[in-house]
Amino acid sequence: MSRLLQDVVGELTKLPGVGRRTALRLAIHLLRMEPESVHDMTRSINRFRDDVKYCAQCNNLSDEEICPICADPERDHSTICVVEQVADVLSIENTHQYRGLYHVLGGVISPMQGIAPSDLKIDLLVDRIARGGVKEVILAISTSVEGETTLFYLMNRLRQFEGLKVTAIARGIGFGDELEYVDELTIAHALMNRREVE
Repeated sequence: MSRLLQDVVGELTKLPGVGRRTALRLAIHLLRMEPESVHDMTRSINRFRDDVKYCAQCNNLSDEEICPICADPERDHSTICVVEQVADVLSIENTHQYRGLYHVLGGVISPMQGIAPSDLKIDLLVDRIARGGVKEVILAISTSVEGETTLFYLMNRLRQFEGLKVTAIARGIGFGDELEYVDELTIAHALMNRREVE
């Protein structure tokens, strides 16, 4: 195999979910593309990596100091949905069901990986709430052990704000899942988060 091809395949395998075979297919595809299209792609990637900013209020990706969501006067500025990563914002936005603001932590607490609360944007969230105007914080954190640890930590930190409503997204059985294949922890969460059938 060509050294140049090996180098490209090696770089592409650094992307999440891209194994050697997929990387090889992508590299061959890049070779078949028009040179100008490949140059446009690499310029966009370089510009994205070099010029992207994080919103000073919510830590979401932005082209400006304040992201479009935080700057939108039509959104509910009294509600903040706390998520782990930028991708979570996109997932929630795609539902078209939430019109509040966000706060991106940048990960979850994980002692095994050396990620402490101080490594996340928790203080930025606390400062935001302390400025006033926030009535509800929705914790939309994953159900992993690290996610639960982060959830518990956040709930303790937010107790200092009297009158602040702190909620967590419902957890339980996914649509279409069969009960016999669902683990006990998920069933327990589903029972605790049950709602009245209309």
